[in-house]
Amino acid sequence: MKDFCKPFWQDTQGQDLVEYALAAGMVAVAAVACMPSLTTVVSNVFTKIGAIINTNVH
Repeated sequence: MKDFCKPFWQDTQGQDLVEYALAAGMVAVAAVACMPSLTTVVSNVFTKIGAIINTNVH
C-alpha cells in the first residue's frame, strides 16, 4: 500500500495551478477591500472637476 501511494505524494504537477488560483484569489480580495475607498476618491475628483468647469463656463 505504501508503494502505491508514494507516487501520488511526490507528484507536484498540479501544484502551480493551485498556487496561481490562490494568488488570484488574494488579488481579488485585496481589490474588493480597496474599492470603497477608491470609489470615494474618484467621486471627489469628479465633483471637483465639475465645480471647476461650472465656475469657468458661467
